Amino acid sequence: MDLLLVLLGLIFMIIGIMGSFLPILPGLSSSWVGLLLLYLTKAIENNYLVLGITFVIMVIITILDYTIPAKGTKRFGGSSYGIWGTNIGLIVGILAPIPFGVIIGPFAGAFIGEMLYDTKDHKRAFKAATGSLIGFLASSFINFLLCIIYLGIFLTIIWQNRVLLF
Repeated sequence: MDLLLVLLGLIFMIIGIMGSFLPILPGLSSSWVGLLLLYLTKAIENNYLVLGITFVIMVIITILDYTIPAKGTKRFGGSSYGIWGTNIGLIVGILAPIPFGVIIGPFAGAFIGEMLYDTKDHKRAFKAATGSLIGFLASSFINFLLCIIYLGIFLTIIWQNRVLLF
């Protein structure tokens, strides 16, 4: 049973890493579930401090995943129309069956939102859309980095308890 939980935990870790770039898959939350599954084995003693800290980080980053692209839009001079466009574009980009929809969606949404706000200022709309794209890429990078850290914790725990697990 322990080997099954370790294998499932590893699968969740891999899904988490893939999910850091593909918003269709849950990213950091999957990696956290992988850690949880590891601690559910009989061979590994529960460490509620590690689970608690990684859970809080996961919740904070998950919330930031949805706010960073909008903040990027605002930081680059976007209006509330651009911020709403970014959020709507992110949802449409996730659901649309187009390649790179999660990247194109927020960018196009911010651009369209800014064009609705001011149809004559294309430069400002493009700048706000660029901010949205940079925000999305920054959010994805942070998510990926933390998924790799969670994988490192996972593998370290397995290595430290390899005699009990295998």
